[in-house]
Amino acid sequence: MARLRAIPSWQITLGVALLALGFLIAAQLASEGPRVRYTTQERTPLVETANELQSQQDELKNTILQLRAQIQAVEGQGPGSADLVRQLNAELQDARIAAGLIALTGPGIVLQLEDSKAPVPPDGNQSDYLVGSRDIRTVVEQLWGAGAEAIAVNGERITPTSAIIDVGSSLLVNSAYLTPPYQVTALGPPALYDELGASPGFVDFVRARSEGYGIRVSLAEPDSVDMPAFVGTVTLRYSRPLASPSAGPSTAPSGTPGG
Repeated sequence: MARLRAIPSWQITLGVALLALGFLIAAQLASEGPRVRYTTQERTPLVETANELQSQQDELKNTILQLRAQIQAVEGQGPGSADLVRQLNAELQDARIAAGLIALTGPGIVLQLEDSKAPVPPDGNQSDYLVGSRDIRTVVEQLWGAGAEAIAVNGERITPTSAIIDVGSSLLVNSAYLTPPYQVTALGPPALYDELGASPGFVDFVRARSEGYGIRVSLAEPDSVDMPAFVGTVTLRYSRPLASPSAGPSTAPSGTPGG
């Protein structure tokens, strides 16, 4: 006990430090071997993966070069095809315009038809003094005949499948209920106004409805008119293409007698 008390404290501290240092060096040497072995074991698979990826990249580059060559070959021999595509696109655009699927703007006229304010005689018919579907259909037909290229009634584009039907005191056009007054907008050639005014059918219509029943028909020729696109459906649910005459006789479905 007397000898232990005689050992200076710094020697004890130094001994503990040397012991800790020795422990750390031993642990480092013990872990160095597995780490080296791990790195050596994993190096071969990583190299193989890198080589495989490089090979795939080279194949993709070759594929890209081949596709580019094919595109250039098609472009080189495709002036006729490009002309055909342009022609088909132009025809498709014309078909969309004819079907009313594209909004248009240009020269045109606007007709407004208003119900009569004249008193109905005791023996008269109230409906004769109101603008009805027959009046609108007559105006539309006269506009087509005068050269109109697009027509709308109160913003509803008239298409080959449009129907104009009386529903009480209003009209049903393209599944839309319209109320008077009715504005019929037509887009066409600059001479549309003159052609319509010179049409005997239109003149007789205006005279009969205006002078006979007081229906007011006014006509304007603005600088340009805007024609909305048809927003309804163009899917035909109850029709099917007509069979080609060159096709053979159709076979009746199983269980259905032919006729």
